[in-house]
Parts: sequence; structure tokens; C-alpha cells
Amino acid sequence: MRVLRAAVVGVGYLGRFHAQKYAALPGVDLVGVVNVDRAAAERVAAEVGCAAFSDYRELLEQVDVASVVVPTRLHFEVAKDFLLAGRHVLVEKPITETVAEADELISLARQNGALLQVGHLERFNPAIVALNGELSRPMFIESHRLTPFRGRGTDVNVVLDLMIHDIDIILNMVQSELTSIHASGVPVLSEEVDIANARLEFASGCVANVTASRVSRDAMRKVRVFQADGYFSIDYQKRRIAVCRKGGEGMSLPGLPGITMQEKDFAESDALLKEVEAFLCAVKNGTSPVVGGEDGRRALEVALQISRRLGGMLPG
Repeated sequence: MRVLRAAVVGVGYLGRFHAQKYAALPGVDLVGVVNVDRAAAERVAAEVGCAAFSDYRELLEQVDVASVVVPTRLHFEVAKDFLLAGRHVLVEKPITETVAEADELISLARQNGALLQVGHLERFNPAIVALNGELSRPMFIESHRLTPFRGRGTDVNVVLDLMIHDIDIILNMVQSELTSIHASGVPVLSEEVDIANARLEFASGCVANVTASRVSRDAMRKVRVFQADGYFSIDYQKRRIAVCRKGGEGMSLPGLPGITMQEKDFAESDALLKEVEAFLCAVKNGTSPVVGGEDGRRALEVALQISRRLGGMLPG
């Protein structure tokens, strides 16, 4: 079996976890980790057993795949150089700062025979995976993603930091043209918008109400989906899904004749490990990634449209 040579560029909070996953997986050799702070790179390199670098360009000819986990403003520059070298790239979300940059990365990947995957982690949450084949035509979706303030990710607003996860999930669920966006939000503890709500309306008639906050007292990550034959409640944190349907098996709900509910809990799962595994599997098999560049571009485009409605002077 071919061993893939890997690099992780950016080993801050999240990048360190990327490095751990590559180091733990069979069939991959983590050649090096990169950070502009050489001391930080050396600490992570010592932990995972690889070389440390301060300039990612030293690794362009030494690896087959790379995770790009640098600040968003640098995604385009770093991913572009690896794609130009024909290397496969897993870039964290959001894919880039602008749609034009995303388009160029997608084009470069195609031209150079490279795979481009975007780090929309919730696609690998077992509760979301369990919905595959269950949704037919969602008509109303409500999601809440609330976290306490941690100071990370504040180089972008809460839409690009947190809400973009749910935007990607919703776009993948609905599979319909977005026709209208309404949004509001305010900065609280940072210079960017820290809490926001958006109403998304689709050509199919579906409406999604999406709330994200990084200044909440308690954490919450939930989504509820309504369609003609049922209701689905997904709790990302508790890895639990509840399904209510007309008829079928399950517990009958008091006061709702003919309506049954089934609940299912999922064992704790390492979504980042699943994401990296899926990336490497797609590279080895020459298949499309679970979350390709086009998916990342679509989520970014909607996130930027929401941001502009919040009054942010963002490029697009």
C-alpha cells in the first residue's frame, strides 16, 4: 500500500490536532509541521515525531498531501502554492476570504490533478451522518450554535467562524437555490459581529432560521428539521437524534395520535479523525471528497452575503 507523505501548515490550537491525526493513522508519514513561530512548530513536532519548519515552501516537494490550518487570510496563498505543486489539500473552513479566491483554488486543483477538501467538520458528526437517506424535502430548519467566548477565531465574524458550519449543513440538506437572506447581528466582546441570526429562504419553499453566538454562557449545538412526513431533532453535543413520524415504529406521543418518536444515541466519535481519514481515502482512491471545494465555495458565498447584510464591509 502506498504511503502518503503529509504536512500540517499551522499548528496552533486546531492544527496541533490535525498533526496528531496524521501521526496516528496507518498509511501516512507525517513529514513535518509548519508554524511561523518556530518554537511552536518544534513543540508539536516533538509531540508527534516529525520535523519542524517555519516556511511551508520547504515542504512543497517533500509531501503528497497537506492540511492548511493557518488564519483565514492566509488560506488562499498557502493552499494555492500546494495545489500549483500538484499536492492534495485539506483546507480549514472558510475555504478562503473571497469567492474569487475560492474559484481560483477550485480551478487550480482541477488543472493540476489535485484533490481539494474543505474542513466542514460537522459533516462527519455521527448524528448528521445518520440523516443520510432520511431527509426528502425539508420545509423548515432551525439551528443554534452557541459557545462561550474563547478568543479564538475573532479574526473573522461569528458567521464565518461558527455559523458557516450550519450554512454548509443546511445547503447540503436543502439542495435548492437560495432566493432570500435576512440577517441581524452585533459585536459584543470583539471588533467583529459576535452574535448573529439569519433567515434563509429557498426556491423549494424551505425556510431556515440560523443563530450563532460566541458570547453565550452555555454551549449549544442543535438543529431541528421539519418535512411533510416527520420532524428530526439533532443534538451535536450529545450525539443524539430524535425522529417523530406519522405512524411507524417507536413510542407514541401523548396527545398526538398516530405520531411516534424514536431516539438514538451515538457513541463518541472523533470527527476530525474521520475527516482526515476521508481526505486520505479520497486521495488514495481518486474519488471525490466528502466536502469538496465547490461545497466550501457555496458555504462561503452565503456566509459573505449574510455578513454584508450585517453591515460588514467584506470583499466577495
